[in-house]
Amino acid sequence: MKYIKVAVELSPKNEIASDLIIAQMGDLGFESFAESDNGFDAFIPSSLYNESLLQNIYSPIEGVQVAFKYEEIPDENWNKVWEENYFSPIIIGNEVIIRGPFHDKQEAIKYDILIEPKMSFGTGHHSTTSLMLQFILEQNLEGKTVLDMGCGTGVLGILCSKRQASSITGIDIDEWAYNNAVENITLNNVTNMTIMQGDASLLGQSTYDIILANINRNILLNDIQHYSQVLNTNGLLFLSGFYTEDLPIITEETKKHGFSFLSSKTDNNWVAAAYKKADV
Repeated sequence: MKYIKVAVELSPKNEIASDLIIAQMGDLGFESFAESDNGFDAFIPSSLYNESLLQNIYSPIEGVQVAFKYEEIPDENWNKVWEENYFSPIIIGNEVIIRGPFHDKQEAIKYDILIEPKMSFGTGHHSTTSLMLQFILEQNLEGKTVLDMGCGTGVLGILCSKRQASSITGIDIDEWAYNNAVENITLNNVTNMTIMQGDASLLGQSTYDIILANINRNILLNDIQHYSQVLNTNGLLFLSGFYTEDLPIITEETKKHGFSFLSSKTDNNWVAAAYKKADV
């Protein structure tokens, strides 16, 4: 099958704008996305592509300009294209390997996670995903209930399942991410993870021992109050999707809702931070 690659260039590059534009393009039939130096590349089967589709794509962030360049990719093995150019296996902490179904399994690695590479931002290659995975590896999850907000591909919840969490709930507002997460938990034979499409308004009476939220600063600031309501006393909250300069304002908001700061990890100016809900 032939594909069209559309190079999406953002000026200046903006992670939130990228995510929102990807959601627009996913609704138009684009199947795969891979981060680039200036934005990301999007792929769609040639039979579905029409240049007029791009006329409906806009930057949702004021001050961020978006431009497109497209080219046809020759008819070849699509998995091979991804493997060689966009999606290579990644190993976290010498304990987790995240790979595509077309990559060889590495027996020496304890946790083997398969991800259909339809969105490279959820494969561990992005700093925020990698930092969150590192935090998960440090926790004793046996018998714990976990909530994964903005679950994307489901990779964080899948690792929690493999580390003996009792149940995991994943929530993502994007239909395309929801479908991909459902596909990936099936691919990994995960039977104790439920995926829902929506936002924090879905949070009801269920409570959790651990909450993971790898989203963006503004959504986190708005939703921390909701996380506090459904997190058990002495529960742990792990947040990422923001920059080092945003850590003070994120931490200040968590304090308003009964959390104490534990620690943080950084990579390429991205941060993941751990908090504990106070025993009141």
